[in-house]
Amino acid sequence: MSSQYNLTPNEKNVLIALDELKSASPNELAEKAEMKMETSMQAAFLLEEKGLVQVDEIVIETFELTDEGEKCANAGLPERQVINAISEPISMNELKDKFSPALAGIATGWLRRKGWANIENGMIVPSGAAEIGDDEKVLEKFAGKERTAEELGADAKLLKDLLKRKLVTKNEDKRRSVIIKEAGSALVAAGIEFVEEVAQINSEMLKSGEWKNKSFRPYNIQTQPRPIYGAKIHPYQRLIDQMKRIFLDMGFTEIKGDAIQSSFWNFDSLFQPQDHPAREMQDTFHLSSRSELPDEYKDKVCAMHEHGGETDSTGWGSKWSEDIACKNVLRTHTTAVTIKYLADNPEAPVKAFSIDRAYRRETIDPTHTPEFEQLEGVIMDKDMSFSNLLGCLAEFYHRMGFEDVRFRPGYFPYTEPSVEPEVYVDGLGWVELGGAGVFRKEVTHPLGIKYPVLAWGLGVSRLAMLKLGLKDLRQLYHSDIDWLRKSEVCQL
Repeated sequence: MSSQYNLTPNEKNVLIALDELKSASPNELAEKAEMKMETSMQAAFLLEEKGLVQVDEIVIETFELTDEGEKCANAGLPERQVINAISEPISMNELKDKFSPALAGIATGWLRRKGWANIENGMIVPSGAAEIGDDEKVLEKFAGKERTAEELGADAKLLKDLLKRKLVTKNEDKRRSVIIKEAGSALVAAGIEFVEEVAQINSEMLKSGEWKNKSFRPYNIQTQPRPIYGAKIHPYQRLIDQMKRIFLDMGFTEIKGDAIQSSFWNFDSLFQPQDHPAREMQDTFHLSSRSELPDEYKDKVCAMHEHGGETDSTGWGSKWSEDIACKNVLRTHTTAVTIKYLADNPEAPVKAFSIDRAYRRETIDPTHTPEFEQLEGVIMDKDMSFSNLLGCLAEFYHRMGFEDVRFRPGYFPYTEPSVEPEVYVDGLGWVELGGAGVFRKEVTHPLGIKYPVLAWGLGVSRLAMLKLGLKDLRQLYHSDIDWLRKSEVCQL
């Protein structure tokens, strides 16, 4: 009877052991079958597929106190400490002096929520009896040990509040049990014969003819093989490499620069006024360190900002501060790198690009992150024109696989004319992918650059989202092994 199931020796051992136990944990089953736990469970799962056993899995949730929870279990919750210490109205400032500002802030919200006190004209006013709450009773029940919800007598809402207040943490313990089914018991009762089976024939068996008298282990040709995933480059890195290769093939030089830049190179050299909104804290990561200003450029940049320098520009007409220009920031764009490269290499021709990280104080959401990659490029040579810029960018996007490219007029403080390149994507329409333009004379003149400079800053991550069909920018940076395994391997 057992032959109809094609049981392996391991499966037979497990089935016989389980017939005696009826139900067992993985450890108990391994001990009874005298096998390693991994081997016995592998056999159990195979027996489950054949309908002879059942493998159940349950998740046991337990809770334990955090360090903060231990303090509150011993000293009382912040609201309990406060309500026990006041018997008459008290101001918020007095409360902060009596306790720490952090504890006073936490306690005030919970005093109102529990109805233990009101806030009237800036005063904390006790109201009613502050009876022992369910949360306090639960904290007492821990007694330094892990507990289940049943042991604590706590409902889901109460535990959610304690987790939210970071007073407890939740642990999950997965437990398995293996149970023999009627068909398995019937198979054992009918008798299971152990016959030595050969899994693979060898040359000695063939030479001696011994294979004729052997019993071979059957193979199920319907069983799906385990998928094998080869090593590959991360999809995002693959696209970055493709972008680099396009510009290298077009004769550009790749450049790198420091993530920390002075405000001079990040803003002032690009003719951004010192009161520009982009310099505010909500956009820029300001650092406490400072940098020395380049003597050969600072006076000319100052003059350009204040009155237009030696050009017909009027500048910004406001006082320029060396103190502000010295302050370091995390670069908000990689243009800080390319403008310094141009200042160091003012002789034509120059064709350079970089793909690197930029940093801004952005709220993390599906389309924004505080750090992101930017593709920056410049071309500086005599007789360069706006049409050369459009042609270069159109060629890049065509090589990236976008058939339809267009340019919409834009505005940037350091380029004129300026455009925003867009590509057409089925289902999305026209998608804007960055900014570009010709550097203004207010940028190039103070640095001794005599020829036109075509410049662009393109969004790498947004382009990658379009190419990879993603809706959430954060997926580019997550270690989602399943997505990485199944991503296509493209030839660059």
